[in-house]
Amino acid sequence: MDNTATRSSQQTIETFSKYVIPNYKRYPICLVRGEGSLVWDAEGNRYLDLFPGWGCNLLGYSPAPVVRAIQEQAAQLIHVPNTWYTEPQGDFAEFLCTRGFGQAFFCNSGAEAVEGAIKLARLHGGEGRHRIVTFENSFHGRTFAALTATGQPKFHEGLGPLVAGFRYAPFNDLDAVAALVDEGTCGIMIEPVQGEGGVNIPDDDFLAGLRQLADDNNCLLIFDEVQTCMGRTGTWFGYQQWDVQPDIMTLAKGVAGGVACGAFVAKPEIAESLRPGTHASTFGGNPLAMAAGLAAGKMIEDENLLDNCRQMSDRFRSHFEPLMSELPIIRELRIKGLMVGIDLTVPSTPVVGKCMEKGVLVNATHETVVRLLPAMTISAEQVDEGCAVIAEVLRELAEDAG
Repeated sequence: MDNTATRSSQQTIETFSKYVIPNYKRYPICLVRGEGSLVWDAEGNRYLDLFPGWGCNLLGYSPAPVVRAIQEQAAQLIHVPNTWYTEPQGDFAEFLCTRGFGQAFFCNSGAEAVEGAIKLARLHGGEGRHRIVTFENSFHGRTFAALTATGQPKFHEGLGPLVAGFRYAPFNDLDAVAALVDEGTCGIMIEPVQGEGGVNIPDDDFLAGLRQLADDNNCLLIFDEVQTCMGRTGTWFGYQQWDVQPDIMTLAKGVAGGVACGAFVAKPEIAESLRPGTHASTFGGNPLAMAAGLAAGKMIEDENLLDNCRQMSDRFRSHFEPLMSELPIIRELRIKGLMVGIDLTVPSTPVVGKCMEKGVLVNATHETVVRLLPAMTISAEQVDEGCAVIAEVLRELAEDAG
């Protein structure tokens, strides 16, 4: 297939400099086409992307079943407001809830899903119960309530006053959570695996302990599964890794195979607190996103991608674990399914640029963590290729560090 573009990367960059607000730090590359875990820039350079779509491209670039579903749906209905019923929304809700639990509300993003979950928790809690406990190093989104829920002060700078009612506990510290929960608490919200915070994985009994705390205090347990949903951890949802079911969970990123889509799912007896008029989303549940989501889910099942996720997770581990004894700059390796975090003793940002020069795209987060969110369709050969480049770069970095 032709990878050429009508304009150079520099020409596109010049357009951006005139007309796009420069709030993102962008690399000086214009990507024009992708297929699976591979993507090409305007100059025809090929990259192996181990962080496709910031984790949204769960099935890689342009997965064929999702592309077909979008094409077919666009020829029928693109958008229908939620004053009407549509088959795709009902079908996708059924798919998600029969792999998980409860009833679904659809929106457009992770932040919007989190906002809706917060509103539902407060509505269900009733008068005087509005406080929510979240966790240090968490990330829940950029809208105001989601931003306030995020337990990282750097994201709050210059934006006060924030939304009242949030308290922050250290991750993996049940006693600290118990000390913050009181009669005004309506919920405890946590990412089953902290993504942006550095791929932090809970202790074996931590989520079960939160479930017990929530039950004992008659408040809701909310799992932010924006990153862990749709098979990312090797099960349909992250909570299934620990067999701890929340009352509400939020979904987004890869839930519709790369199409903008978010949702939250709640137990029916809790969902009924979201009465008509209390919440809405104009584009939420639109037929295009719903068709894409259903196609993505069926592709995961038809191609046994949960199994591939677990196998490729083991393959990443087999590459990186031996490096820990070889390279003292690797402080810790954290892997859950296809969420990979390599915590370094030195800044991780240089790894991104050095890997990009060698044709592999990765992410740096939380100052010292190299983060990978590969597509569930990634092949063993691509894992080997990517890990070889990352190992080469880490060895160079270790040399520089002395």
